[in-house]
Amino acid sequence: MQLFYTPDIAVQSELPEEEARHALRVLRLAKGDEIELTDGKGFFYKAIILGTNPKHCAVSITERWEQPPLWSFNLHIAVAPTKNLDRMEWFCEKATEIGINAITFLNCRYSERREIKTPRLEKILVSAMKQSQKATLPKLTGITDFKTFVNQPFEGQKFIAHCEEGEKPLLKQGYRPGENVLILIGPEGDFSPEEIKLAIAQGFSPISLGLSRLRTETAALVATHSIHLL
Repeated sequence: MQLFYTPDIAVQSELPEEEARHALRVLRLAKGDEIELTDGKGFFYKAIILGTNPKHCAVSITERWEQPPLWSFNLHIAVAPTKNLDRMEWFCEKATEIGINAITFLNCRYSERREIKTPRLEKILVSAMKQSQKATLPKLTGITDFKTFVNQPFEGQKFIAHCEEGEKPLLKQGYRPGENVLILIGPEGDFSPEEIKLAIAQGFSPISLGLSRLRTETAALVATHSIHLL
């Protein structure tokens, strides 16, 4: 059954305009048809279409249930966006399908992109959430200064994946399965030495994602998938 995203369904019994257009014009749903909804906050709903309008679709909720947690930890990836935004869109889509709680975009010394528009990325997250039958939408945060970000509190393990020389155990050797985890992924030019030192001073442990040098979006997805495997 088609899943629709309705973040305000608890207070407004109708589909958002874009979802209503898809339901009525693309899928040709009609009054009396049953549909499934999610609020992106952990809940699914069953509803009946009450009325149809080109831009509005009123519904009546018949059932509401909470989706059991699909993983037992909080996974946050903070990544410097690539110059080609398509690569970040790919990461956001695949990470949501695999399972992630939060994505933050970092402004680093060697960042290729200093600005990022989040509305399109948010739509990609919504689409991936629905496609993978999840009821929780990952939190997306736009460009954030690296220094500001690493000084923020986080309850869990904190790692920084960088390419500098030095002792860097594999992620699988440092991560304690089941714990909350925050992983920093740098730009194509890597984190600067100063950024690495600052992160370590703030409690981040250096880690390696393997012997191959990975592109930014690949490293971010490898980190996401590895945590789930572990």
